[in-house]
Amino acid sequence: MMRTIATSPSARGLNDDVALLEIGGETLILTHDMMAQGVHWLPHANPADVAWKLAATNLSDLAAKGAQPLGLLLGYILSDDEWDMAFARGLHDAVTHFGVPLLGGDTVGSDAGFRAAGMTAIGRATTAAVPSRAGAQPGDLLYVTGCVGDAKAGFDLENDQMATGIDDEWATLRAAFNRPAPLLTEGRLLAPVVTAMMDISDGLLIDAQRMAQASDLQVIIQIDAIPLSPGYIHIYGDNDASRIEAASWGDDYQLLFALPPDASPPVAATLIGRFAIGEGLRLCSVDEVISNPDKLGFEHR
Repeated sequence: MMRTIATSPSARGLNDDVALLEIGGETLILTHDMMAQGVHWLPHANPADVAWKLAATNLSDLAAKGAQPLGLLLGYILSDDEWDMAFARGLHDAVTHFGVPLLGGDTVGSDAGFRAAGMTAIGRATTAAVPSRAGAQPGDLLYVTGCVGDAKAGFDLENDQMATGIDDEWATLRAAFNRPAPLLTEGRLLAPVVTAMMDISDGLLIDAQRMAQASDLQVIIQIDAIPLSPGYIHIYGDNDASRIEAASWGDDYQLLFALPPDASPPVAATLIGRFAIGEGLRLCSVDEVISNPDKLGFEHR
């Protein structure tokens, strides 16, 4: 429905995570994400973590375009003073840590007891051609930065309230869910050389399929190549099933990108697949085709 309204070329057909505005010889990159209680954070979540994550997820969209962040705008439903003050402290921590100013926004009071917040991130393009989900070519290789699945592990630890000690491994997993880090530096290094790029918010598998669809290609992913952290493996094991679970959960905010076969990534990344003529997603393990899971990742209504 929205695609019939967002007809400006700047909207990229609503098939990307950002909009582009050409102004005075510069390209501005704009993105907006929302978060809601019960969907994006648990009822017992620390409000400071919620604020951090809201900023980080929006900045991650800029990272996937190689953008330099310029500022943030916040939309926020006021609830109770204690929760609001903790949220504000977390937001202060985030904008200070990422070096991005809060430029304004709006608040509204509500007695409904429902909490939600939205944020707009504004950035400046650092390359003439801003990467999109589209653009991958047959034969291009698919890479991912970092590991996937840590946010799932962190969510499970938080949701079950287990492993409540101070073990560094558990703390790292919890931080992956509560306080993700947008890969802004990596995005700027990758932007000039990739043929397609996006961040992983809804799950590696579904986001790779979206990249392939946008590029009118098939993507073939080697499941046994998907990188898992020692902490994730400690909890779920190291096998095809655990890798598929990690790759279909989401909230990783790693960068997924395509490169020509003769190019080397300028950042640390793992080769996990390739693009070919065709359509859809195909999974392999040790060169054996395996069935796609029923759910590839999070799908928005």
